[in-house]
Amino acid sequence: MSSTKITIRSNGSMKLEGDFEIVDAAGNKYDLGGREIVTLCRCGLSQNMPFCDSSHKDKFHHEAVAFALPPKKQD
Repeated sequence: MSSTKITIRSNGSMKLEGDFEIVDAAGNKYDLGGREIVTLCRCGLSQNMPFCDSSHKDKFHHEAVAFALPPKKQD
């Protein structure tokens, strides 16, 4: 089984690596052209949304440091 790795980059994008597909809200697949690595925009400035085009340079600041989420809510 293949896996997917998502790396949240400080002051930048999310890097997806591995076996994945990306779909829009209607469930339509983006044609990734056979790529096994893509970067997704987190800043909202990309002209190629949802993909990163590096428009965030010097305009988006977030220190990506891993942390534990709070406990899952019980229904």
